[in-house]
Amino acid sequence: MPPASTLRTTAELTAAMGALQSAEAEVTASLTTLLATTEPIDSALQRLNGLTDTLGNMQQDATTLHTNVERTAKTADRVGGRVRTLDEEMRRVREASERVALVMELQSSLQELHTAIEAQEWEAAARYCARAMAIPEHVAKGPFAESVVPTSLLPLPPSQTLQEARTALLKIFSKQFEIASAARDSANTSRVFKLFPEIGWETEGLELYASFVVDLIRARAPAGVKTSSPMYYIAMVTGLFESIAVIVDQHQPIVDKYYGEGKMLLVAQRLMNECDRVIKGWVEGWEEERDIKRKTFELLAFQRASHVSGAQKATIQLTAAESEEEASNAKEVDKIISEIAGLVGRWGLFRRFLLERLKANGEIPSPPSQKDGDELSTIDPNINTEDTVDETAGDGPEVAMVHAAASTGIFSKLTEEYYEPLELWHLRNSVEKAHRLSTIDRGSIPVTTTTPDDVFFILQTALSRLLSTASLPNVEKTIATVRHILEKDYAAVIRRKMDDVYRSSTGSAVGGQKNEKAQQETFITLLNDLDVSSSHMERLVKDLHSSPIIEQHFLQWEMDGVHEQLEGLLKLIPTFRAMLKSGLEELFNQIIRPRLRAILQDVYKDQTYLLDDDSYAAAESNDLVRKRFIKVGPDWHRPSADNQ
Repeated sequence: MPPASTLRTTAELTAAMGALQSAEAEVTASLTTLLATTEPIDSALQRLNGLTDTLGNMQQDATTLHTNVERTAKTADRVGGRVRTLDEEMRRVREASERVALVMELQSSLQELHTAIEAQEWEAAARYCARAMAIPEHVAKGPFAESVVPTSLLPLPPSQTLQEARTALLKIFSKQFEIASAARDSANTSRVFKLFPEIGWETEGLELYASFVVDLIRARAPAGVKTSSPMYYIAMVTGLFESIAVIVDQHQPIVDKYYGEGKMLLVAQRLMNECDRVIKGWVEGWEEERDIKRKTFELLAFQRASHVSGAQKATIQLTAAESEEEASNAKEVDKIISEIAGLVGRWGLFRRFLLERLKANGEIPSPPSQKDGDELSTIDPNINTEDTVDETAGDGPEVAMVHAAASTGIFSKLTEEYYEPLELWHLRNSVEKAHRLSTIDRGSIPVTTTTPDDVFFILQTALSRLLSTASLPNVEKTIATVRHILEKDYAAVIRRKMDDVYRSSTGSAVGGQKNEKAQQETFITLLNDLDVSSSHMERLVKDLHSSPIIEQHFLQWEMDGVHEQLEGLLKLIPTFRAMLKSGLEELFNQIIRPRLRAILQDVYKDQTYLLDDDSYAAAESNDLVRKRFIKVGPDWHRPSADNQ
């Protein structure tokens, strides 16, 4: 319906009034219908009125229950408070009783300690001292203990009395330990050594023990061996490392039993300090005795000054004096690098032993079951110091100790400054010499020169010696350079020789044919060298993978890196085979294909494929093609004059 303000005519007003009346009628009808349906509402109201009495009774019951619970709660709170008060009183009585017992124990222990010291019963004194030290500090230094414990014989406070007794026992035990160790009295040394942790002087006891074992590892020069002998310094280093290994192996269970697990590491640090001092002196003496710095400098300076390539050196014939000098240098260098490998290898074995025995997450050897057998014995030469390491050493304190040792840097310097350059010089010189002295070995199948066998024998020796150094960084650096040497000074030289085979000019016809035959044989022999080199490399890497040297000298986590470096040598095989393929293609294109074309023309000369039955039977009977091939013979690829 429109707003009333918009109505202007009578008709509009009449229509609006009609609409209002219709709406009024509808509302009236709706209200009438709604009032006619009030019966359910009345029923619901009646039911609610019926619940009034029930709800009233429930309210009264709830009020009664609340009153009873509140009364009971107040009673329980009063009883609980009394119980808590009683518990607190009992706790205080119990604590006072315990403190009195501890104070009496402290007083008794101090008196017994004083009596044992006066009677020089050191084991008993250590036991009573341990009992007194077991008393909590807040009890021993409490006012009750300080007022009760002192006596006319021991007038000082108990904590001070105990400290003075401990200091006195430390001096006595230290003196007795020094006397027993100087006399090499293992029984007394062990007896006194066990007493230090009982009186709380573990560090001091370990210091004395470390001084004792440091004296045990004093190495002696091997009898009958001169300093000029390659085995002198190796024997000295071996004796030193074996002495320390024996000390750790035999004494670690005792230290762990009486001082706690991991305490042997403190002793090992002292041993390593002494070891570093001795090793430094020996290495300096070795450098001076061998004059190693001058020799290394001269050899490497001569090598850098030489600008002649490996391929050219392989063809140069040295004079007798030069050959003798070269052989002398090579022999001397071989002795030096073998000696260095022996020294560094002994350190690798010793390092591996220490990491295995001292690692915190490994199994600690069980201490001896019989107390009388727990003696700090002298060195047993039959001990095995090459225990297998089954797990990664990890980054524990023993790893930090070994890495921080001066010996680690000393032996790393030996490998970096002397072993690596001299080993590589020796390998390169040996490869060049193998090329220069190469001859054809006609007894081998296939026919090869002596170069592959010589080179790979030298390579096997060098790699085995490299692995014996037990140094993964050394293996990584050296093998990378070895690959470069084999590629440039070995494979590339063979390739250059193959290129030089047909560069020489021929003379007369017959002489030229003979020269061509020799050139073919030389070329094929060089191809055989490349083929044999591939198989030699595969066999060499396989043998090194299965060699016990790796397992004996490297830690478990280092072995994967070593095997990976050895696998890198196999990358040379595609190089050898690529050169072999290139040479075979050259042999086929320049030699076999031209002769094969001429032979095929002669063999199939005057042959036709348009045959009737009679011609076919005659051709099959004559078999000219096969006969002509037979006439050519097995040397069809050789110059024709040789086949006549």
